[in-house]
Amino acid sequence: MRGANHARNDAQPPSLLNLARELPKLSHIWSSPIRLVRPKDVSQESGIDRAPVLVFPGILSADPATSLMRRTLRASGYAAYASRLGWVTGVTPHLFAKAQARLDHVYARHQRPLSLIGISLGGLFARVLAQRNPDKVDLVMTLGTPFSGYRRANNAWRIYEAINDHTVDNPPFPDDPGMKPKAHTIAIWSPDDGIIAPACSRGEDTERDVAIEVPETHFEFSASRRSIERILALLDEHNA
Repeated sequence: MRGANHARNDAQPPSLLNLARELPKLSHIWSSPIRLVRPKDVSQESGIDRAPVLVFPGILSADPATSLMRRTLRASGYAAYASRLGWVTGVTPHLFAKAQARLDHVYARHQRPLSLIGISLGGLFARVLAQRNPDKVDLVMTLGTPFSGYRRANNAWRIYEAINDHTVDNPPFPDDPGMKPKAHTIAIWSPDDGIIAPACSRGEDTERDVAIEVPETHFEFSASRRSIERILALLDEHNA
C-alpha cells in the first residue's frame, strides 16, 4: 500500500504515559470470548434493513478479540461474521487474499453489500477491500486505524517490522489506504489513544466521510461495552 506516507510529520506517536494507560485495558480483549451479551446492550430499533457485517481484528490479534462485538450484533439482528484470518501479523498478500475470499463468501451468501468494521490494522484491510470492491461494500468503519499520514506516527511500527519481511514505508501493495473508498466511511478516533497518533486515525476531510472522536483508549475500541454500543448505534443509523 503506497501513498499514505506523503507524510504529515507533525503527527507524533502517542506519549509513553498514554501507552502505559493502555495496558489495563487489554483485559477487555482477553475476556471478550467469555463475556455475556446483556439484554440492555441489544438494539431494540425496529424497521431496520440490517446489512451483513464483516469484522477484522487488529495486529497480533485474532477473531476471539471481536467475539463480544459480533455476538452483540447478532443478538441485535445483524449477520455478523468473523474474518477467519487467523493470527494477524500484518497486511501481507497471504492474509489479504484470505480477507478477499471471506468478503466474496459473505457477499455471495447475502447478495447485498456489506458493512466492514476494522480495528486498528484491521481497518486497513477494510478500506482497501472497499476500494477494490466498490459494489460489495456499503460502509467502512475504522476504529483507531492509521490510514492517514506518517506511517511511523504510532507505537506499533517497530513490532510490525520485527514480524514482517517489509517495512511500514514499503508494504507489498500498490494501494493507498488513505484514498477514500466509494462506500460511506466512518473513522473513529481518540485523543487518548496510546498506540496510534490521533491525526492518523482521524484522517483528512478528503479521506473519509465522518470522523468521530471518542473518550476511549486503543484497546477499548473493539471490546468495551461502551464502544460496542456506539458501533451498534452507528450501524442502526446507517441501515435505517
